[in-house]
Amino acid sequence: MWMSAVLLAVLGLQAQASDTDVALTRLEAEWNTAHVQGDVASLARIFADDLVVIVPAMRPLTKADSLGMFKVGGMKFDRYESSDLQSRVYGDTAIVTGRITRTRSIGGKTMDDDWRFTKVYRRRAGNWQVVTFHASNVTP
Repeated sequence: MWMSAVLLAVLGLQAQASDTDVALTRLEAEWNTAHVQGDVASLARIFADDLVVIVPAMRPLTKADSLGMFKVGGMKFDRYESSDLQSRVYGDTAIVTGRITRTRSIGGKTMDDDWRFTKVYRRRAGNWQVVTFHASNVTP
């Protein structure tokens, strides 16, 4: 009898992890789409209020800074794609790592980025939000 209870508990944890992985993968796709579409409302939902963004060649950014770039049209993304996604979940915290390739335009100048990234998600009130995004250039 106790073996059945243990087996059910393990299966329940695996199902929960799978549901979380699906949710995080969906959020990664929403993040990418929102960047390409300049969808400030979606990004505002995905970004936590205490978001910190650390990316190459820029000062650290807050949520307001990040959203502000879209509101004033300072940056436009033509491509934003993730690959090599891996996630690890620790209760209400999840760490997602992967690779981002993107094409962006700023002031008429087009640039391509090829980054490795780490995002820290926090589940608050049942919703996952990004609290930290860090990226670095992929070295050849």
